[in-house]
Amino acid sequence: MLITINNQSIEAREGQTLIEIAREQHITIPTLCYHKDLSTVGSCRLCVVEVEGAKTPQAACGVIVREGMKVRTESDELTRARKTILELLLTNYSDNDLQGDTEFLRWVKLYGATRPEGSITRVEHKVNSDPNPFVWVDFNKCILCTRCVRACAEVQGRFVWRTSERGASTQIAAGLGTTMLEARCESCGACVAYCPTGALDNKMSIEAGKPDKVVTTTCTYCGVGCQLDLNIKDNKIIRVTSNPNAPVNGMHLCVKGRYGYDFVHHSDRLTKPLVREYLLQGKQRKDGNRGKWVEVSWDVALDITARKLREARDQFGGDSIGVLSSAKCLNEENYLMQKFARQVIGTNNIDHCARL
Repeated sequence: MLITINNQSIEAREGQTLIEIAREQHITIPTLCYHKDLSTVGSCRLCVVEVEGAKTPQAACGVIVREGMKVRTESDELTRARKTILELLLTNYSDNDLQGDTEFLRWVKLYGATRPEGSITRVEHKVNSDPNPFVWVDFNKCILCTRCVRACAEVQGRFVWRTSERGASTQIAAGLGTTMLEARCESCGACVAYCPTGALDNKMSIEAGKPDKVVTTTCTYCGVGCQLDLNIKDNKIIRVTSNPNAPVNGMHLCVKGRYGYDFVHHSDRLTKPLVREYLLQGKQRKDGNRGKWVEVSWDVALDITARKLREARDQFGGDSIGVLSSAKCLNEENYLMQKFARQVIGTNNIDHCARL
């Protein structure tokens, strides 16, 4: 079907919403409660557009297109409406710094919204109010878009967050007023990834500031192949953020992928192979003394490993050896490891650590 957006004829598919078509055509319509991965609630009204024949502006996230529909996404009236909505949200948004880089504050700056004159900013909630080791909670910045509620239920399937109370007293709560962990939180950070205001943030990097660069890479923790963005500052990872274009996982990450990056810069991390000194000298271990570690090349380390495995297999049989593979390997690499165990060593004693 053909519709018109800003005097441009566009081919639309049956059942599409205006917001979906606009994003396909790279037409900007501001949103807060809407996210393409989540169910639509249409509560913030920031995405209002003018539809020919409609008496009032319509929320683009909830309007299903029809043949011949004519839409305008920008006008003086729409700008005033969006600015008013943002200023109303600012009356309950408590943060002295309105220069941040959250999705909410970007729209605030774009539309020149300010707190209404005479409004009082009240800190009604405790900052860092939950003991979760990874998720920072500051509901003074919450605008009740419920993206955290929907992300937890629809992406992660944990149902930790919910809306509590009614009317002006409505707030987001974990479980029945418990902590996140008591409400079965897995600390995956999906709620953080989808929160547009910073009410939910990454505790490990809350004061790290902006990165110098962002590097897209693949998570090393298992064979699924999730992609993520490493936020780098002074050549160190300060946070991990979701990459919405990741083909395998989209915005979704597990607790290891999102928060388990401290090993990269850890002082105990091995960067070169180590072997015991007596193995280099061709000696036997005496009195349980294993001696000191010595740095060697990969060729030397692999040669020693192959020789010791062969000696153990030939002297005691294949079942005297057990092979432990890693969940950090690719699925193909783990397949090769089990072939190595069964066909080269001659044992079925192989296991892996692919358990979250």
